[in-house]
Formats: sequence, structure tokens, C-alpha cells
Amino acid sequence: MIAVVDYGAGNLRSVVKALQRLEAAVDVTSDPRALAHAGALLLPGVGAAGEAMERLQSLGLRQSLAAAVADGKPFFGVCLGLQLLFERSEESAGPCLGILPGVVCRLRSRLKVPHMGWNQVHQRATHPLFAGIPDAAYFYFVHAYVAYPADRATVIGETDYDVVFPSVLAHHNVVATQFHPEKSGATGLRLYANWLASIGLATRPPA
Repeated sequence: MIAVVDYGAGNLRSVVKALQRLEAAVDVTSDPRALAHAGALLLPGVGAAGEAMERLQSLGLRQSLAAAVADGKPFFGVCLGLQLLFERSEESAGPCLGILPGVVCRLRSRLKVPHMGWNQVHQRATHPLFAGIPDAAYFYFVHAYVAYPADRATVIGETDYDVVFPSVLAHHNVVATQFHPEKSGATGLRLYANWLASIGLATRPPA
């Protein structure tokens, strides 16, 4: 069972539909106790970091998320769900989850911000997440902030939008994307299928 964390800041419907197309068992939940019993966690996110952290805290999910990841539970963060992994964000005064060392900064591009639309992901490491996905494949982005991990080894994909920024991260049981796989067509579906296979929750491969 994959627990898709519902904290009022996620593109839940699209995420759930994508996972269900792969015949994955999904539980959309805001119950902290459910996270400990799930086979894996997926944290989606659209919106502002400060408000998202307030909701996670009020629901009791902040501590549960951190504990589950620390215990080795497979975790996938999407967009804001990636940014919340870090220690702090320029978007808010308070701390984020602090699961990974690093900071989140405003996207300092001369191009239009927010960065919205299709862009390429350049693979910087060999990783099961990229199985069957060509280098420089296109994915769908909607964001104005980007994460900069303290450990560059966690960056396995980058994207160029006048400035180069990390767009795919992997560290032990944690993977995360700045783009939205659920909005990225067949390639995004393949990426979700690869994640499921890599954590032992292999499902029907995408058509």
C-alpha cells in the first residue's frame, strides 16, 4: 500500500490516477498512524512552503513523516514535496522537514517565473528511476523555487531554465522530483513504475 499524504497542498487526484493506472494499491490519508503501516509514502505538493508546513504540523504529520523516512520507509516527493524535505526555504520563515541538508531558494532565472511547462531532465547518474527513460526526456514543471542539497551526490537529474537546477534527487530510501510525473504523460508514468519496481512494489508496466 502506498500512502499518498493528504495535507491540503497536493495534486492528489492526478497522482492517485497515475498510480492506479499502474494497478498500485493507494491510500490517500492524513492520518499519521497510517504512515507507519504503509509500504511506501508519496508526498505531493502545490503551494507555499510555510502554509504546507503549518498544515503538516497541525495534522501531526510532520513528525510521522520524518520518523517513517528515518526508519527506511520508501519515500517519493513531488514538487513542493521535494522542497519540504530540506532544512529551510526562502519562501517562509520557519523550518521545513529537515530530512535532507540543504536550502530552497527562489528560481533566479531571467526567464518567466514561475517556470511552467515542459522541460528536459538531464540525467547525472545511473539510477533505477531512469530505467527505460532516455536522457534529456521532457517532463512537466510548475514551480518558482528550487532546492539546493548540501550533498551534490543526491542530485541525479538537472534541468536548464536559463539557470541549471536540481530536478531529480535520490538518497537511500528517498527520491524526489521537482517536476510532476503525473502530468508528464507516458514518460512520467514510466518513472512512477520504475520507482514502484525499485522498492519491490512492482505493478503493471505502463502501456
